Amino acid sequence: MRTSLVLAVSAALVAGTALGLAPTARAADTSIRFVDIAGDGGTVLKANVVTPAGADAAGRHPVIVLPTSWAVPQVEYLAQAQELADSGYVVVSYNSRGFWQSGGEIETAGPEDVADASKVIDWALANTPADPDRVGMAGVSYGAGISLLAAAHDPRIKAVAALSGWADLIESIYSGRTQHLQAAALLGGAGYLTGRPGPELQQILGDFLSSDLTKEEDMIAWGRKRSAVEQIDRINANGTAVMLGNAWGDTIFPPNQYASFYEKLTGPKRLEFRPGDHATAEATGLLGLPNDTWTSAHRWFDHYLKGADNGVDREQPVRLKPRSDAPYEGYPDWKSVDARRRTIALEGSEHVWANVDSGANGGIVMLSNLLDQFFQAPPTASIPLLPRAFAGVWQSERYETPQRVRGTARLHTTVTPTAESGTFVAYLYDVGPLGVGKLISNAPYTFHGKVPGKAFAVDLDLFSTAYDVPAGHRLALVVDTVDPLYIEHNPTGAQLTFSSPTADPSYVSVPLRAE
Repeated sequence: MRTSLVLAVSAALVAGTALGLAPTARAADTSIRFVDIAGDGGTVLKANVVTPAGADAAGRHPVIVLPTSWAVPQVEYLAQAQELADSGYVVVSYNSRGFWQSGGEIETAGPEDVADASKVIDWALANTPADPDRVGMAGVSYGAGISLLAAAHDPRIKAVAALSGWADLIESIYSGRTQHLQAAALLGGAGYLTGRPGPELQQILGDFLSSDLTKEEDMIAWGRKRSAVEQIDRINANGTAVMLGNAWGDTIFPPNQYASFYEKLTGPKRLEFRPGDHATAEATGLLGLPNDTWTSAHRWFDHYLKGADNGVDREQPVRLKPRSDAPYEGYPDWKSVDARRRTIALEGSEHVWANVDSGANGGIVMLSNLLDQFFQAPPTASIPLLPRAFAGVWQSERYETPQRVRGTARLHTTVTPTAESGTFVAYLYDVGPLGVGKLISNAPYTFHGKVPGKAFAVDLDLFSTAYDVPAGHRLALVVDTVDPLYIEHNPTGAQLTFSSPTADPSYVSVPLRAE
C-alpha cells in the first residue's frame, strides 16, 4: 500500500506553505482565520476562512467552498484560497468529516458529507460577507466528489470545479467488475492513517478486498449512493455550471467515467483532460505555482459567479492536452474526440494460461503515470518477448505517417474459459522498430457464472487517452490474466481462449487519425 505517498503530499502542502511556496506575501491584503464549523448533527469541522481585503466595507462577495481531499489536512487549499481572495472571493476550506481534527467518522461522500457542505455554506452566509446568490464549490479528488454531490442537493451552488474526482464510484474502482486493488488499498490505508473510517466503510472495504461476491450488490448500491451520475437529473434541474478536470492516467478515478458524466450534463459545462495520475495535474497549483488546471477553474468561477466576460463560455468546451509536447486541443463535445476510428482485426485464436504475469501490466498506482506526465515514460514491455503461453498478442500494420490516438479504444472479442470465473486485462501498446511497446491504455474485465467450455462475447472500453504514435510504429493489443493494479479471479490452472468466429469477428476499434 502506498499510503506513504498520500502522507508525503500532505507534508509537502504543509511545508510548502511554511516555506513560502504559497503566496503568503499577499496574506497582508487578505484576512485568514481558522474556525470551527458545526456540520451535520453538530459534528465539528475544522476550517479556514480567507476574505478579500476591505471586505467588510465592500458589500457582498462571491463565495467558494472547498472540501479537502481524502487524507489531506485543511491547509491543502490555502495557496489557491489566497489567490481567489485577492480577486474578490470569500473562500471557506474545511477538513472533511472523519479526517485529521474534524469530528465524526469517514462516510465516503455519504449523506452526512453532502449535508456538511450545505452547513458550511450556511455558516459562510451567516458569518462572512458572502453573497447567497453567488455560491461555488470546488475540490480535488474527494473534495471534487463531494462538490458534485452537494450541487445535486443544494440549488444555491451555482458553479462547481471538480478536479481529479469521480462521478461514478463503481466505474472508478470497480470497472469491468474488477477490484482496483492498489487504488482501494491506497485509499483505505490512508483513511486509517489520517482518519477514522466509519463501520460502513470498514465493512465495504473488507468485502471489496476479500472478493466476497455475496456482498457485490451491497457494494454496488453503496457506490451508487455516492455517485453524482445517479443525481444527474437534479444537477441539470439546478442548472449548475460544472467544470470537470482529470488526468489521462488517473489510476484511482479513470477518465472514462468523467467523460460519460459530462455528456449527460445539460447546463454550462467544461471537460479538461491532461497528462498525469491522480491529482498530479493540480498539485503544483496547491503549492501556489502556475498551474493550467487552477487557472481554468478561476476563469470558470469568474464567469459564472462574477459575470466576467472572459470568453470561457465561447471556447470549445472539451479541452485536451495530449501525452506529448503537443499543444492543447479543443472539441465541441466528447463524441467529436473519437469520431474517427480504425479497426484492427484480432484474427486467429490465442490460448492463454492464467495466474502468471506475462510482463504486460499497467504500472504502479500514482507513480507510473506521474513519470509519463513529466518524462513521457509510460510502462513498457518488449512485445516480441512476451511469453505467448501467458499473453495473447495481435499487431497492426506499421504506420507510415504519425498517428493520433484520441478517446476510447474498444475491444470486442470472444472468450472461452475453462472455469466459471476469470479475469483478463487488455493493453494497447505503441510498438517501436525494436519491439519495445509503450503503454497507451489498458482495462480489466472479470466474469462470473459462465459455463466452462462455452464461448461468450466481451465488449470492453479501455481507459480514454490522448497519445501520439510516431511514424514507423505500430499498435499492439495484448491480453493477459495478471496485473498488480487489479484483483484477479482466475482459479489455479485456469485457461482462457480468445477467438474470432466468422459470424462475430474479434477486433479492437481505435480512435485513430493521421496527423
